[in-house]
Amino acid sequence: MTEGATLTKSDLIDALKASGEEVLRDLSGMTGDEFEAGRYENGWNAREILAHMASIEWTYPRLIELAKNPPAEKEPSGGPPTKSARGGITSYNDRQVEKRAGSSPAELLEEFRSNRETTIRAVEETDEETLAEEVRSSGGFVGPLGQVLHWVAIDHVRSHLQDVLGERANTAS
Repeated sequence: MTEGATLTKSDLIDALKASGEEVLRDLSGMTGDEFEAGRYENGWNAREILAHMASIEWTYPRLIELAKNPPAEKEPSGGPPTKSARGGITSYNDRQVEKRAGSSPAELLEEFRSNRETTIRAVEETDEETLAEEVRSSGGFVGPLGQVLHWVAIDHVRSHLQDVLGERANTAS
């Protein structure tokens, strides 16, 4: 998505479907050893990055719900409403990855797939006006809901997919 481009609901749904299919296609062929190899931020390996991707996916419908039903009180910053992660975003991410420490890559891929379907349904049930509401994600992205969803559910997830595939390419050589 180019800067300043108008994002329609249909564009967002298409992009969510395409990026979800990309994650599932590209990661389904990895071996258990490949998922355990490599290191990333916070010391994560590829399976832990996938755990992060699966865990954050469930937050997007909640962001939509927050845009539809904002709290009566403004954020102390005066900005759009957000729900802060307890202990900060890094602590939240670490807790979510740790919570999934016993999950296999196949279970994490299924969690991602199921949560992505829920995200797509939530967007389908959201009107264009709500997608234009300014929101702030727990990761600090601020802007119209549709654009924030694109940044976090598509661009952010694809960057992690590339992290995993980069590790896979590095271990294959």
